[in-house]
Amino acid sequence: MYDIVTIGSATRDVFLRSKHFQVIKSPKFFTGKAQCFTLGTKIPIEDIDFTTGGSGTNVAVTFARQGFKGASIVRLGDDLGGGAVINELKKEKIDTKFIQIDKRNHTAYSVILIVPSGERTILVFRGAGKKLSNKEINWSKVKANWIYLASLGGNLNFVKKAVEIKKSPLARGKGKKTKLAWNPGGADLRLGLEKLRPYLKFIDVFSCNQEEAAKLLNISYKKERQIFKKFDEVIEGIAMMTKGPRGVSVSDGKYLYKAGVFKEQKITDRTGAGDAFGAGFVAGFIQTNRIEDAIRLGTANATSVVEHIGAKQGILTRNQFFKESRWKKFQIVKHKL
Repeated sequence: MYDIVTIGSATRDVFLRSKHFQVIKSPKFFTGKAQCFTLGTKIPIEDIDFTTGGSGTNVAVTFARQGFKGASIVRLGDDLGGGAVINELKKEKIDTKFIQIDKRNHTAYSVILIVPSGERTILVFRGAGKKLSNKEINWSKVKANWIYLASLGGNLNFVKKAVEIKKSPLARGKGKKTKLAWNPGGADLRLGLEKLRPYLKFIDVFSCNQEEAAKLLNISYKKERQIFKKFDEVIEGIAMMTKGPRGVSVSDGKYLYKAGVFKEQKITDRTGAGDAFGAGFVAGFIQTNRIEDAIRLGTANATSVVEHIGAKQGILTRNQFFKESRWKKFQIVKHKL
């Protein structure tokens, strides 16, 4: 029996930092800004880091460092990148027996270009991750107190199977039900509310960012209370909405909790911050069953991650969270809905 099993993506990442990477403002680009460098020349790189990432492995490492027994379900190529992911998971004492090895496709790969201000552009090759197969999982062996669903590439078969496991009284033994957390990716959310609605009522912790929530529910991102009112209609569990540097809002259907962020010592790289918060929140909630404690751990974990290069280097251990004084004081406001 596992404490938690995570399902999602896995990547090999390379981070490139250069003072020659520049940011320009232009309405031609979706974000209003673009990253650029001179065409037709060699661009000096000041620093390079090789790491691993992907939502399925990022969240698995958070749970492992918080002391949970876990396994990760991802799909990798039969290559050096895949080997690096497996070695890192084993180093973190995460069970790798459910990992799928793809003989035809390379491991997913990301190239992250970081400008001096810390902003970045990510070049993404999805690779073997796109082929993660519901049918290749021996679901009878997936016995866990929690299942954490990360980005699933729009494949709702994983959510459907997780819901079936939750409905089964034998999933955890002694009639206890497996609990589900879901932090969907862009492809999952683009399926729309009507396709997701049948599954959302079974989710114990659902999380997305403010822009994603507004688009999914077709409500202005400025109308926070209306967003949570709608979430509370379709989700019986906890609904969580992250707001970047403005913090997070969380509803349990009775109360709305709001919090800001911890002061960063420095912002090095924001890659993996969302995964760090989502997994940290669930880890904290499992440990104490208190939303306030869950928010504090999730926020601390995300803060530590953005202070380091890559999605995993800054993930907090249980000892770091409880012993370091900077994580002890944190204001959370609670309002009755």
